[in-house]
Amino acid sequence: MTLEPILSARGLVKRYGRVTALNQADFDLYPGEILAVIGDNGAGKSSLIKALSGAVRPDEGEIRLEGRLVHFQSPMAAREAGIETVYQTLALSPALSIADNMFLGRELRKPGFLGRWLKLLDRAAMEKMAREKLSDLGLMTIQNIGQAVETLSGGQRQGVAVARAAAFGSKVIIMDEPTAALGVKESRRVLELILDVRSRGLPIVLISHNMPHVFEVADRIHVHRLGRRLCVIDPKDYSMSDAVAFMTGAKEPPREALAA
Repeated sequence: MTLEPILSARGLVKRYGRVTALNQADFDLYPGEILAVIGDNGAGKSSLIKALSGAVRPDEGEIRLEGRLVHFQSPMAAREAGIETVYQTLALSPALSIADNMFLGRELRKPGFLGRWLKLLDRAAMEKMAREKLSDLGLMTIQNIGQAVETLSGGQRQGVAVARAAAFGSKVIIMDEPTAALGVKESRRVLELILDVRSRGLPIVLISHNMPHVFEVADRIHVHRLGRRLCVIDPKDYSMSDAVAFMTGAKEPPREALAA
């Protein structure tokens, strides 16, 4: 691939006491793609994603965003750089409204004196933008932007979290097990959302245990094993059983996949 990665990592190491969670791990995400990251429990997927999203600081190695070396001190720093993460837990506040959740931590203030000095929030602007973002992603089954998130179904909540990420993630969106707790119909809607976001030009990192979902939407699959990238495969060239065999160590990946 001649394109430059939008987000890459080389030689990442992360130790927790005597446990090495990341062992010289590499990573490449290219513009406009959905890259699935798969691996057995304990393979180091979570540590990799936390390092890329600023939640942990690697002990060694480097991370580059658009070719520039970055050192994220916190998830907020990664967000400010344009990397949004949708966690499995969604990180939504159930008692707050949809609009409040969309703008949590980056509320819009009223223009002029009211906003600058009295710190008054511009609720009308936030609700308008939240409605637009949800409409963009075809989520206007949610009629009332002021309703509390706790009144929504699991799929609708996931939709709000994805819409928030798409609204503010200017460069990369990382999604951690987005369909894990959802039924068949709601999972289908979330997969459509993922493809929708990609069609807008935003590259996505998808961490998932669900192989049918991975093979349906991913452009490439990063197989993580024993704390490092084992190989990268094209889902058109391999079967789900191949991917599971590589992931578990039952089968060695071909040389060309190791070099990817």
